[in-house]
Amino acid sequence: MGETLLVRYGELALKSPPVRRQFETQLKRNILEAFQRAGLSCTLSADRGHLYVEVASATAAVPLLRRIFGVVSVSPVEVVPTDVEGIAKEAVRLSREALRAKGSFAVRARRNGTHPFTSQELAARVGEAVLAANPDRDIRVDLGHPEVEIQVEVRDNRTYLSLGRYSAPGGLPLGVAGRIGALVDGPRGALGAYLMMKRGCRVLPVTAGLGDPLARETLQRFDPRLVLEGPLDPGSTWERLREKAQMEHLDGVSLPLQVEQFAPAREFFGEVVVFSPTVGIPEEEVLSRWSSVEELAR
Repeated sequence: MGETLLVRYGELALKSPPVRRQFETQLKRNILEAFQRAGLSCTLSADRGHLYVEVASATAAVPLLRRIFGVVSVSPVEVVPTDVEGIAKEAVRLSREALRAKGSFAVRARRNGTHPFTSQELAARVGEAVLAANPDRDIRVDLGHPEVEIQVEVRDNRTYLSLGRYSAPGGLPLGVAGRIGALVDGPRGALGAYLMMKRGCRVLPVTAGLGDPLARETLQRFDPRLVLEGPLDPGSTWERLREKAQMEHLDGVSLPLQVEQFAPAREFFGEVVVFSPTVGIPEEEVLSRWSSVEELAR
């Protein structure tokens, strides 16, 4: 392997130890499956709250990791021993690559473990070294809105430096919750299916109209196992979802409902649990959030 990626996850770390171990195991399994499907190799290691993925090419690996539910963010990192002078030296090297003349920067330092310095002291020392090493560029510190962020994460005797992070979906790993049928007939239905996936559900979409390309071009990129059914006649989708839920013993269905449609939906689906994750979201926000999902999928 040639490069290291620091993979952060959020709410998994808040679970009880047995649940956290189960969710972390599923997250690792999903990452390895994504790399296998892409024909790429990786090596995984972990500590509390982080995974470390060693890969041949960060450029190829980052888009894969950004589509893994449970992952909050990804950073290509340089790994150095936890020594203040060594950390500062590596930060200087990164600054020479990233900073432009008259540019601004900030150092964000975090620690885990016991060290003879505080996070604030480390950030100050690294910042001083960067300023001293770039006298020809007239750079400045800007803690509010820097052009370049040098992130320093100290994990016991190893330190990880990066120039920022790539966002990912967050949520829970696919496969830790139930199996849900979903009507995807447009952006609202597609966003609803995505939000159920984000809670760890395996989704079985039934598509109609504009929803079919949204599911094929975007949702399948977050779950390559996704099996789509459709496009169907819009008038038959509820019937097909009810049949699917009963025959395949699904845990519920996700529908793009308005508030006034809940009562008819409850009556139609009977004992099948009905979810509508987007019911309180205005149309403009649905389109904006779906656009962000499409951006992650690229």
